[in-house]
Amino acid sequence: CLPHKSCGGSLINERYLITAAHCVSKRMLPASWALTGVRLREWNQETERDCQIDSRGNSLCAGLYLDVNVEEQLCHPRYNVRTQANDIALLRLQEKINFNYFVGPICLAMDTKLRLDNFENATMDIAGWGATETSNKSKMKLKALVRGQSLEKCKNKYRTDARIDLGDTQMCAGGEKSIDTCRGDSGGPLMFPHKFNELESYFLVGVVSFGPTPCGQEGFPGVYTRVGSFVDWIRYTIRK
Repeated sequence: CLPHKSCGGSLINERYLITAAHCVSKRMLPASWALTGVRLREWNQETERDCQIDSRGNSLCAGLYLDVNVEEQLCHPRYNVRTQANDIALLRLQEKINFNYFVGPICLAMDTKLRLDNFENATMDIAGWGATETSNKSKMKLKALVRGQSLEKCKNKYRTDARIDLGDTQMCAGGEKSIDTCRGDSGGPLMFPHKFNELESYFLVGVVSFGPTPCGQEGFPGVYTRVGSFVDWIRYTIRK
């Protein structure tokens, strides 16, 4: 994924989102571009309010989408433009977000096992408004399932085919034909369902970083920033 004027992100508390460093880094973006804010409570960009109709014909509608200004952008201090290592950033919002049925934070893994996991062979969710087979951007938020891949095999693939050396703070997923994140999905979530306090919750385990061109190539997985490597940085960087 190359830098795009719109990226994805994941809300982690009432004031902060996680996205990719290349989405906000001045070293990666044209000088004329500037981050203006984030949009929450959005699904279909062609409607002002998103509604779902149940089998009885009753409609459940979210409120109007919520645009929030960004107060501070915090790229990881060791972000590497060439290899995209440490491709993670925090966005501090100008106001606190009130959580409800339609807006809420995703979980971060705090226990050591999840933080160190590369999720090889695990089935995970990706989501975003990025490019599809027929359009350079989707009007609706799409999702798909991808499988985690061996990091060592992925390292060999990128070293051989793209001359990029991946590191242990990165992870790979996908590699199935036509199922992938793509341009415009950068910064978005790689999500793993996991039981926490007896409830099934989604955990943010990866951030969309980059992948093959074109997207969705058989045997060529996408690369994600492994969030578990950065939990300590996140915890010590955010403030009330």
